[in-house]
Amino acid sequence: MRIANLDGRAAIVLGEEIADVATVSAGRFGPDPMRLFDDWAAFSAFARGVDRGTGPLDESLLGNPVPAPSQVFAIGLNYRSHADEAGMAVPEVPATFTKFPACLAGPNDVIPITGATIDWEVELVVVVADHTEDVAEQDAWSHVAGLAVGQDISDRELQFAAGAQFSLGKSRRGFGPIGPWLVTPDEVTDPDDLALGCSVNGETVQDARTSDLIFSVPRLVAELSGVLPLLPGDVIFTGTPAGVGISRQPARFLSSGDLLESWIEGIGTMRHRCT
Repeated sequence: MRIANLDGRAAIVLGEEIADVATVSAGRFGPDPMRLFDDWAAFSAFARGVDRGTGPLDESLLGNPVPAPSQVFAIGLNYRSHADEAGMAVPEVPATFTKFPACLAGPNDVIPITGATIDWEVELVVVVADHTEDVAEQDAWSHVAGLAVGQDISDRELQFAAGAQFSLGKSRRGFGPIGPWLVTPDEVTDPDDLALGCSVNGETVQDARTSDLIFSVPRLVAELSGVLPLLPGDVIFTGTPAGVGISRQPARFLSSGDLLESWIEGIGTMRHRCT
C-alpha cells in the first residue's frame, strides 16, 4: 500500500491513479494526511480494500506524506562505510539528534542553497504507526506505518559552528525532504535490505544497501522507544551511507542549478532542483 499527500490531501496510490481518501471513505478518514495516524490500524485495514481510483496520479502535486510529525529523530554514523569515510569509530549506541519539523519538505520541492557548504545525505525514513513505548526489537516492525525516501540536507558550516549544532545545521527551510509517498513494509521484498542512493546532475554519489545499517530499523525503534514514547506519525531518519560531499577529496557541495535525485528500492525516487 502506498499513501501520498496529493496537493495537501491524503490519497491512496493505485498504479497510475489515486483514490482520494476522504472521498472513498465518505469522510471517515482524511483529507489531512496526518489524521490517518489517529487510528492507523483502522485506516490501513480500510485502505487495503480500496481498488478504484478517483483521478489520475500527478506526481508534480506530491507533497511530504508526513507533513507535521510531533517528533523527528535522526541518526548519525549509522553505516560503517560512512563512519569510515568520516574517520570516526563505529558507535556503540545510536548517535541521535533531531531535525526540527519545520524543515521538512516534499519530494519535488526546491532545495535552497544558503551557503557554500550544503551537502546531501540520502536516507531511509521510517514513520511510526502508533504510540510505541518500550517495544521489543523483535516486535518493532509491527509499529512501523511505512517507509519513504529522505534527504538529510546539511549546512556543514552551520552544523559544526559553536562546537557542534547538528540539529540547527540540518534544519534550514527545505532541508528535510521526504517522499515520494509512504510505502507499507509489506510492499517491499525485504524491508531490512533495500538498495538506496542518490545522484547529482546524473552522477551517482551514494550507492548502498540498508542491510549495512549499524543499527537496524527494529533496533532503532526499540532503542528510541525505550527512552521516550514514539508518537503516531513520528519520523525517523535512519542515517546515510558513504559518499557525502564533505568527505570527498576535495570536498564537493551542492550549487544552485544542481539536480539532486534520491531513490530507494521498492519505494521510489525524489527529484530536487537546487536554487
